[in-house]
Amino acid sequence: MPLNQSLKQHTIKNSISIEGIGLHSGKPVTLTLHPAKNNSGIIFRRTDLQPAKELPLSLEKIVETPLCTKLVDDGVTIQTIEHLLSALAGVELDNVFVDINSDELPIMDGSSAPFVFMIEAAGIIEQEAPRKFIKIMKTLRLTEEDKFVELKPYDHFQINLSIDFDHPAIKKTKQSVEFAFSRTAYVNDIARARTFGMADQLEQLHQRGLALGGSLDNAVGLSAEGILNPEGLRLRDEFVKHKLLDVIGDLYTVGALQGCFTGHKPSHALNHRLLETLMQDPEAWALVN
Repeated sequence: MPLNQSLKQHTIKNSISIEGIGLHSGKPVTLTLHPAKNNSGIIFRRTDLQPAKELPLSLEKIVETPLCTKLVDDGVTIQTIEHLLSALAGVELDNVFVDINSDELPIMDGSSAPFVFMIEAAGIIEQEAPRKFIKIMKTLRLTEEDKFVELKPYDHFQINLSIDFDHPAIKKTKQSVEFAFSRTAYVNDIARARTFGMADQLEQLHQRGLALGGSLDNAVGLSAEGILNPEGLRLRDEFVKHKLLDVIGDLYTVGALQGCFTGHKPSHALNHRLLETLMQDPEAWALVN
């Protein structure tokens, strides 16, 4: 029994929109969430296309990329979906239509907090159908150089995560975290953690036509000397907690989990490969209500 998770499905009460800019395009983006019926799942819709294209969230449609989580179906792409997925997982929202008038979601402030806020503003309603959980039945582990990710059986949803950045500002903070999932803990302790990166790397990405919307408004910027943001960090361990936020979003591509994820220096690509390995092994998981 997943003791720390809701046992009923949820959707939002009212439709709601939010505006921002795309991280890679730097162009304005409008995102609208709509209620959905029991067992609908998460369905993205590209409303800028004629006719609008539906892209149901599915692990098989996720494409590996080092910079973000990308959903592709019949050549139609929606990228940078991990922060919204993390918010949906964090507030345990199962069924929703996600309308987007671009090929990427707005980056907002680089965390999942704006998405949590819009979901809470729309209202969350419990539905009649029971939630479905992917219950981990045996341990699976993937290793890549000095990185690893692992799933193992556990009686609720737990994440143990560590990072290792050789940067003075990050080394001053805690680089490991143990997180027993609950909606309250996610909203209070994880959602506000922002993405981060080196300022010189951002300039290199700009030269390649990437991350054109990236700035100190939506990331923690680092120089060789320290943190560039005048306001500093929101959380003492914001770096590792943002990596945790990303993991929660990546894992939600298969739905709610009952098990323990452990990772050292995880990446979107490595998380994706772990989920593929899991779903391809029928003895490694079971679908439970």
